[in-house]
Amino acid sequence: MEPAGHAILSQWEAFYVIVGSSAGALTGLWFVVNTLVGESTIRRTAEWTLAFGTPNVVHFAAVLVLSAVLSAPWDRLRDPAHLVGLMAVLGVVYVVIVIRRMLRQPGYKPGLEDWLFHLVLPLLGYASLFLGAAGMAHEQRWALFLIGAVAVLQLCIGIHNAWDAIVYVVSRREPTKS
Repeated sequence: MEPAGHAILSQWEAFYVIVGSSAGALTGLWFVVNTLVGESTIRRTAEWTLAFGTPNVVHFAAVLVLSAVLSAPWDRLRDPAHLVGLMAVLGVVYVVIVIRRMLRQPGYKPGLEDWLFHLVLPLLGYASLFLGAAGMAHEQRWALFLIGAVAVLQLCIGIHNAWDAIVYVVSRREPTKS
């Protein structure tokens, strides 16, 4: 007889294959884009990169790890709940670190959209992930839908922030001289 946790999580297999693969591909693409943008003449500080670039990798990696954890053949839903809960707590801590970096970096004053996509939505996502982990620990199926929504949210946050960072750098590029 197949364990209950595995039977339930196997229903999510296609979802996490798609979401996890997307997170992995977007992480790789972000590295390529950063390499190309790194050749531009615009001056960026390490503080700016840590505040506005690195979080994209962290959000994509969180989705990738979450997909891997929830694709494993667990016997019970509560078994992976501890790992998901730990990821949620680490995510909240990381958002606090990003806030400090945003406030300390010179040369760019974060606007409302920056606060929304670098603070509010990631914090909401990681807090919801913790709630989903608590639901999983009590074998609640609704928790899987919440966790799935958080995975998609974190992907969308990473995509938005990556695009925003690229637009910022490209729009400040000095024109080439002929």
